[in-house]
Amino acid sequence: MRPPTSPVPFGRLDSVSAVATVRPAEARDFEAVVGLLAGLGRPAPAEDPLPQRNVFLDHLTYDEARVFVAEEEGEVVGTASFWFRPRLNWTTLEGWIPDLHVHPGHRRQGIGRMLIDACVAEARRRGCHRLTLESGHERDEAQSLYESCGFRWTGRFYALAL
Repeated sequence: MRPPTSPVPFGRLDSVSAVATVRPAEARDFEAVVGLLAGLGRPAPAEDPLPQRNVFLDHLTYDEARVFVAEEEGEVVGTASFWFRPRLNWTTLEGWIPDLHVHPGHRRQGIGRMLIDACVAEARRRGCHRLTLESGHERDEAQSLYESCGFRWTGRFYALAL
């Protein structure tokens, strides 16, 4: 376990890539996003991409979801998905980032922080009481980024494959 680090305020524009921009994902981003998420161990683009494409397109229309992409020179090099979810015994929503990935060749340029900042802005806009995310235990570099953004390790994540 890594020792705690001091949080860095969100929205620090001095920490972003000089050439990257973050925007809401569009239908045209499907292949790039699915390709990026394969780097997280998610399903790779299928031989018949229609079912995956439909899931992606649905995400773009859900009121409770957002998908962001980071572009450099017209190329999608990072993505984050974000959900608003209710929690029992809370009167406000919780923001949740289930997917965040930056292409390995474009890391350490502030792109991950830009994607997190976009999610933080959405969570604040909707009055969320907190923002959570998941990270594989082997992703030390990503966890260092999350901690530098103020996230703290607060529990364990368990999964049961069905």
